[in-house]
Amino acid sequence: MTSHDAPSSGPDDVGAGSVSDPAAPPFADDLADAPAARWWHPLPDGRIQCDVCPRTCRLHEGQRGYCFVRACDGDHLVLTTYGRSSGFAVDPIEKKPLAHFYPGTPVLSFGTAGCNLGCRFCQNWDISAARSNDRLAASASPAQIATAAREAGCASVAFTYNDPVIFAEYALDTAEAAHEAGLRTVAVTAGYVLPEPRAAFFGAMDAANIDLKGFTEDFYWHTTGAHLRDVLDTIAWVATTDTWLELTTLVIPGHNDDPAQLRAMCSWIATELGPDVPLHLSAFHPTHKMRDVPPTPASTLRTARQIALDTGLHFVYTGNVHDTTGEITRCSSCGHVLIERDWYQLLRYDLTPDARCPSCTTPLPGRFTTEPGTWGRRTTRVTIR
Repeated sequence: MTSHDAPSSGPDDVGAGSVSDPAAPPFADDLADAPAARWWHPLPDGRIQCDVCPRTCRLHEGQRGYCFVRACDGDHLVLTTYGRSSGFAVDPIEKKPLAHFYPGTPVLSFGTAGCNLGCRFCQNWDISAARSNDRLAASASPAQIATAAREAGCASVAFTYNDPVIFAEYALDTAEAAHEAGLRTVAVTAGYVLPEPRAAFFGAMDAANIDLKGFTEDFYWHTTGAHLRDVLDTIAWVATTDTWLELTTLVIPGHNDDPAQLRAMCSWIATELGPDVPLHLSAFHPTHKMRDVPPTPASTLRTARQIALDTGLHFVYTGNVHDTTGEITRCSSCGHVLIERDWYQLLRYDLTPDARCPSCTTPLPGRFTTEPGTWGRRTTRVTIR
């Protein structure tokens, strides 16, 4: 089923493609200075259509898109969260998670509010499902963010917490400022985005971790309100670019942990993207609208990881559990331990200066420097004034 074949509604109306929220608080104040959005067009009936994601929300004056942050203001679309964040923190790059992108280095992370998916299992639901701007406690311009990241000793800036495609204009301006400051950029996203903004957005990213939340249309529609095909198209497209790509699947008991579904997903990755794209398998914790679902057992993650390895993927990691075996990076040819981790702490970094296995000289795919970073596992909050 394509995005244009969407049913008119889904569970809790998470899949509805339009988007007025009569219960939402007034938002005239946040429209007053909101900058114009880039991707939209007028419709013959007087509405405007947002062209950021496959929902293609069609809005009358005073309506917001499904994401809640893109709104119709008169005859144009605006981004109400530009310059406003839910907070800033310096994290280890491994927490994004990225295992093959400058290991051990710190990254300044931030997000805004809202989301264009309606995941019932969202682990950041208080931010992504926010329907007021009370979550936006911090304000910062792109230049201020880049300066703060450089002063904090960061190697990168990450757009994360909620999906950055919905604040793409803010992310792109910040990415430009970050690059001018000598910093790299990272996107953590569900990949639910249309081709034109996709090219602009990922073209400004040095690395991306894209959620592949499951591998059936039924799972995607009924638990996220989105469509699998659109996400697969984004992943396959990013894999052809210079943006370093890693994937994450949150393994949810009874929903997407079926061995046949996992095997099919990993086979698609190996065939369509290649076996060197790292896959992170993360444990689910009960939250949001899935509080009745139990946490993912560590044994389930280990089984899923073995399925991925048996399917032919070279680099498969486990997350949200303490599993040192699932954090190791081994040479895909000889099995030599190249990088060893404990949570986000690097214990071993055994690469040649040109990022090869010292035992058999096989290159390690990714982005690396001669020496690893030394940030460790700590997270530090940052205030930008």
